Amino acid sequence: MSLDNNQLLRFTTAGSVDDGKSTLIGRLLYDSKSIFEDQLEAVENTSRKKGHDGVDLALFTDGLRDERAQGITIDVAYRYFTTPRRKFIIADTPGHIQYTRNMVTGASTANAAIILIDARHGVIEQTKRHAFIASLLQIPHVIVCVNKMDLVDFSPAVFEKIVGEFEEFASKMLIMDIRFIPISALLGDNVVNRSVNMDWYADAPLLHTLETMHISSDINKVDMRFPVQSILRPQRDHFRDFRGYAGRIAGGVIRVGDNVTVMPSGFKSKVKSIQAPAGNLEEAFAPMSISVTLDDDIDISRGDMIVRENNNPSATQDLEVMLCWLHNKSARPRTKYTIRHTTNEQKAMIREIIYKIDINTLGRITDDNEIGMNDICKAKIRTTKPLMVDPYRVNRSTGSVILIDESTNETVAAGMIV
Repeated sequence: MSLDNNQLLRFTTAGSVDDGKSTLIGRLLYDSKSIFEDQLEAVENTSRKKGHDGVDLALFTDGLRDERAQGITIDVAYRYFTTPRRKFIIADTPGHIQYTRNMVTGASTANAAIILIDARHGVIEQTKRHAFIASLLQIPHVIVCVNKMDLVDFSPAVFEKIVGEFEEFASKMLIMDIRFIPISALLGDNVVNRSVNMDWYADAPLLHTLETMHISSDINKVDMRFPVQSILRPQRDHFRDFRGYAGRIAGGVIRVGDNVTVMPSGFKSKVKSIQAPAGNLEEAFAPMSISVTLDDDIDISRGDMIVRENNNPSATQDLEVMLCWLHNKSARPRTKYTIRHTTNEQKAMIREIIYKIDINTLGRITDDNEIGMNDICKAKIRTTKPLMVDPYRVNRSTGSVILIDESTNETVAAGMIV
């Protein structure tokens, strides 16, 4: 089979400590033959030094020295692999409660989330937290892998009990597509190859599920959003007769001849041409990077947004967002931050903390406005100039923001517009 289908699927893994996330990813890479020989040799040598009989699959992902020393995953580790059907980027995120920010970071661009559950322990508080974050980030597909089935004698009753527990909890959240797979990452059951020990499970193993999952409709293809990143000016030699607007399409489809509006100015024009690295196009769609020219010479700057006529985002200075605090310095209401939204950058301040989420119970805390690292809260933010936004559930690109500390230029929070 050729690599004609080079569609990229990003997925994140989450689970509690020792649920086997790193082993699962190692098994995926190992059994799909996606590991270079020198990597395999290095891991085999390390496994022998540690006294393991076979290959320690977790070493394929636990590449940080601190992780190996402590035996835990402490950061987001990204891995890339490809099969004849699809390309993949994996974000291996930690399971510890103090690393909520890492899971938010790893999951923010994911098409799918793999949530691991230890078959011996079932649905625990951290499982619920991972499911809540997947729901909060509007990850379209969730695959619940019930791992270590070998330690419960591959029991279908144990699997069905965990499925029931998870479904009952997930019914309170917005998760569109949930699938359940019983696996043993250590032995390889139902990861790449179908399990002979669980012939009662009739559906596909994990890799086949990831390869065939329909993700084309995950991106908003209705509302055209084109944030302008840079202006290609006519005075440059190879753009002598050309004034273009370059950027990455954040939603919808843009076609030559479309009537468009430039926000926030409100000027109207028509799409004259669309250019991509491969040449001129008649149409382009999210998330392609392109440049466009318009029939009219309009004053357009970085941060402006080109949209289809009569299909506008909200232009507002007052945002309600779900904020995940990423920094060890606490949030300071009434303090000025820089807010970044698509290609737009403005000054902003947190006007009010509406409530905080109790990560363990998922309840709302209304009497505590202290927001520290890994906290998730609902807040009101005021910007100095309007941003062109959509709700996060409608468009993850135009519905997300980050806050930056002006003095250090560090990212302190990620937000989803509600």
